[in-house]
Amino acid sequence: MSTPTKKIAFHTLGCKLNFSETSSIARNFITHGYEKVGIKEFADIYVINTCSVTENANKETRKLIRRSKRINTNAIIVVTGCYAQLKPDELMSVEGVNMVVGAEEKFNLLKHLDRLLLSNEKKIILKSNVNKVKTFETSFSANDRTRSFLKVQDGCDYHCTFCTIPKARGSSRSNTIQETIRVAKQLAHNGTKEIVLTGVNIGDFGSGSNESFYDLIVNLEKITGIKRFRISSIEPNLLSDEIIDFCAKSEKFMPHFHIPLQSGSNKILKTMKRRYDNSQFSSRIRMIKSLIPDACIGVDVIVGFPSETEQDFMETFHLLDQLDVSYLHVFTYSERENTKALKINPVVPIHSRLSRSKRLHKLSAKKRKIFYDNFIGEKKYTLFESFKNGKLVGHTDNYIKIHAIGDTSLINTIQKVNILNREREYMIGHIN
Repeated sequence: MSTPTKKIAFHTLGCKLNFSETSSIARNFITHGYEKVGIKEFADIYVINTCSVTENANKETRKLIRRSKRINTNAIIVVTGCYAQLKPDELMSVEGVNMVVGAEEKFNLLKHLDRLLLSNEKKIILKSNVNKVKTFETSFSANDRTRSFLKVQDGCDYHCTFCTIPKARGSSRSNTIQETIRVAKQLAHNGTKEIVLTGVNIGDFGSGSNESFYDLIVNLEKITGIKRFRISSIEPNLLSDEIIDFCAKSEKFMPHFHIPLQSGSNKILKTMKRRYDNSQFSSRIRMIKSLIPDACIGVDVIVGFPSETEQDFMETFHLLDQLDVSYLHVFTYSERENTKALKINPVVPIHSRLSRSKRLHKLSAKKRKIFYDNFIGEKKYTLFESFKNGKLVGHTDNYIKIHAIGDTSLINTIQKVNILNREREYMIGHIN
């Protein structure tokens, strides 16, 4: 009689980089005979890849642990990711957790899980000295063939006063261009149509070598089989003229940028220890729009950072209001342990943080509406990714979300679509 296949469930919190890493870890388990199931299903093992950018992310992790134990009281709970790296002892003290795996060992999870299953150990904690993590682990998501998030860089040498990522992921390190090309060709062979380049600070690709992010995208452009590339979040001081100019002329790099601002106040930017000012940020937006008028530009903003006055906030608001950006990702400042921001005063009251967040969310909705409405009546090539509520769902080259009537056979194909009208946060399209 054969031994039943062990069922394993994965859940990812946080950034697309985490998603790419979870996907790679999961493929390793599947290759070794495990059956992957949904996080809400009965499983023998639950793996939670955590984020620690906000306290809400930490709370969500603890909530997932409790829920998984309710589904199967005998399940093994494994926690990895940024929260696990930063606070391994705190996580191990949470009832139900069997293993906490730090940054250095998360890609060896299968080996460590075997150790737990084959021994009498009930709990294993694998702490990592993040300062000694120098290797780069390739990872990419492959849950569907349409779009893959490909990790090209990890870690960060910036030490912004609000951020714990350098403590969670270590110093900046990258894949080589040659290895990145090899993985991208593999994805092309598997039928992937679009690759999103991800990392902690992707503009820092090649740091310490003679390669650069610009060199990388020039070489990726030459790959046959991949129709589209997107650049995930890139720092404004690293988004060079030559990168923007290249993307403007490229047939494969999409007119879609995500650029963190964090604050429109130079005083706050300096306190945050950001490496640009609002003038440099504005110049990046203007150059993109001058060369690529249809470009979609998303912006990260933090509200309620310590010492932020109403005047500082209004500088941010007015800057974003006047710039031709398409949407905002608004983060309400959350105190994080072991950050220099904790020593900055005065602290902004929670009600002020929430009020400012609400105002920027309204501005974001206005910006998205204006951006989307500009394309009503136009034709845009759309990569269809899924089928929901009887309609195909996809994104244009400039990241406008499209719903259209069509057959499921059109998933993972690029179709010319007439954009008819806007419906909430997506557009209704008609496939030609």
